[in-house]
Parts: sequence; structure tokens; C-alpha cells
Amino acid sequence: MRRDVWRGQPYGAWGGYVVSDEDDLLVLYMPTESPLAWAPGYEHNFFGEPHPWAGRDRWQGHGVLQLQRPGEMHAVWVFWDGSEREFAAWYVNIQEPFRRTPFGFDSQDLELDLVIRPDGSWEWKDDEQLDPWVERGRWSADEVAEIRAEGARVAAELEAGRRWWSEEWASWKPDPSWPLPTLPPDWHVA
Repeated sequence: MRRDVWRGQPYGAWGGYVVSDEDDLLVLYMPTESPLAWAPGYEHNFFGEPHPWAGRDRWQGHGVLQLQRPGEMHAVWVFWDGSEREFAAWYVNIQEPFRRTPFGFDSQDLELDLVIRPDGSWEWKDDEQLDPWVERGRWSADEVAEIRAEGARVAAELEAGRRWWSEEWASWKPDPSWPLPTLPPDWHVA
């Protein structure tokens, strides 16, 4: 299970599987129909705007694989599309480094993302949302500068033709015998 935690309070969670847990790489998988849950009042973001997944209690579409290195301020999500489950994109999710908990793993989405198409071209996602978060008090200007610096570091690596993750993850497939994961009833307890 992964929980998103803001200022010490869990606000969202989803169930999944640990595909690999090595010293240098954690790989999580959230399958189709994996449960999604929101703490009371958090179906919307911190200022009343709907979360992109608001109204859903299950993950839709193909599952998503999440590649994370300990201590790093981003994860690489792998997305597939279509009836043949074709590789769709690498999605660099800028986030707090993951933390191990009795429930699984905690992190905090930091809004900024990079989307990398199969041809290697890429684009920013949600950069325009960072400055308004400073005005609204979610983050300080220094925190937003740190978020953007992490994005710029990843972008520089992409521009140099370097990726730390293996391209083989694009063709990874889950074990079809895995049952649907569940969430514990007290997932939202800090």
C-alpha cells in the first residue's frame, strides 16, 4: 500500500504489490481495480479543487508500475494503453522520497511531473500549478524552488540521453494469478 501524506496526515491511499524491493530500487504495482481511498474531506485537494482521481474508489485502465530509488525525490511510473497493453509513457512523478511504514510506503506528491513518450520526447506537466500553491500556503517559495530543481535535474538527464531505469520495465507484465489487493480499514491513521 502507498499513502500520500501532507504535513503528517495521510490523505489518500492505494493498494498494490511490491514487485521488487532491493537496496537500490523499489518497484510497486497498482493493478486495474486496485482500491483507492481518501481520508474524510480529502476527495478534493487542499483548497477545495477536485483531485484528478476524485470520485473513484478503484484504479481504472491498465495497472501502473512505480519505480523508485531510496532517497530520491521522484518516481518513474510506467503506463500502458489499448487492448494490447502497449507501452504508453514513462511518467516522472516528482514526490517526496518514499518512507517505509507499517502499512507499506508513504510519500507526498509534489505536483510537478514530466511525461516521456515512447519516442523519447518529453514535456512538463503541472508546472503552472506550483506558484499558486505558494500563494495559497501549501508550500513555501523555497519548497517550490526545490521541487523545480528536482524536475530540472531529471530534465537535464533526459536531455543528455540518460535514464537510470531499465527500458525492460516497459514490457513488464504482472502475474495473472495475483489477487486484487486490499486496504486495511485504518489506513488513514497517522
